Amino acid sequence: MNSAPEDFLLAGGSANITALPKVSLHDHLDGGLRPQTIIELADDAGIELPATDPDALADWFADQADSGSLVDYLKTFDVTISVMQTEEGLARVAREFVQDLGKDGVVYGEIRWAPEQHLTRGLTLDQVVDAVQDGIEAGIDDVRHAGGRIRIGQLVSAMRHLDRGREIAELAVRHRDAGVVGFDIAGPEAGFPPSRLQDAFDLLAAEFFPRTVHAGEADGLDSIRSALIDARAQRLGHGVRIAQDVFLEREDDENTFVSLGPLAQWVRDQQIALELSPSSNLQTGAIEAWGDELVDHPFDVLYQLGFRVTVNTDNRLMSDTSLSQELALLSDAFAYDLSDLQTFQLNAADAAFLPLEDREELADIITEGFDRA
Repeated sequence: MNSAPEDFLLAGGSANITALPKVSLHDHLDGGLRPQTIIELADDAGIELPATDPDALADWFADQADSGSLVDYLKTFDVTISVMQTEEGLARVAREFVQDLGKDGVVYGEIRWAPEQHLTRGLTLDQVVDAVQDGIEAGIDDVRHAGGRIRIGQLVSAMRHLDRGREIAELAVRHRDAGVVGFDIAGPEAGFPPSRLQDAFDLLAAEFFPRTVHAGEADGLDSIRSALIDARAQRLGHGVRIAQDVFLEREDDENTFVSLGPLAQWVRDQQIALELSPSSNLQTGAIEAWGDELVDHPFDVLYQLGFRVTVNTDNRLMSDTSLSQELALLSDAFAYDLSDLQTFQLNAADAAFLPLEDREELADIITEGFDRA
């Protein structure tokens, strides 16, 4: 494993966020590669890169991703996916991914990725899932040998603009006892509602298989509505635009009246987890209706109103971030203390695609870790 990660401190230096136990629910495998790994895998495959120095390549990803457009942001994945087309490449990326989560204090992580994007060199869907699982298990062993603890599950994603939803849903169910804990749809959101994959979601519901859906990131309330009704989503990937259904009316200089539309009311009252990714939401323009700085993010409004908010990285390479860094940024922006950060982790633990007993055990691990901080 690589050198120790950067320590991120709570505002005022009262706690080391990096050392705290954390839960990661929304983290893309093809968005978390190490630049040096991309360079080495690209060299082996004869792939030309925009830069061949690790620092320069990292800067390229961050610059390209900071576009204000989800469509442009997604173009950076052409590079990472190109080096993830062999069993060896997939296993290495997954192993290092888990190592990096472990160094950041993550004790439970769900890694999402789209197997259908990794077939250009002849692998089958089942082979790529198995290769990623091999890497995950090796990474878990590495974390344990380094004195840490971590548990990982795969979230298999179908690309919402393509036509393999049912096939990918069947793949996820087929591997439910071999590392896959849930299903997701990803890719361009606007114009591609979850209802396009209705047969996939019908199958998953019949199999009692967990579902999260990218919704409310690059599209609005109708996308969220389709995720909940057509996909029966148990969590919302990002879901930040649910804030469009939250209405703040200032009565005077001291009082603000808040009302929720029916969709926001349902999401809050049913405690449907929001997989919010602050830095990514800024980069893709997901929060442009509210502003262009982190302090403008509706995260705090949603939190104060009782929505089940969770904190995530989305893509650590593109956003040049970590889960600890995202928590530190939120702490600085909204003056959150240790108890707030613990709430976010407990929210994530409760929303994890794990059996009840395992979620309770995860909550205990988080509580014990924060009590020691």
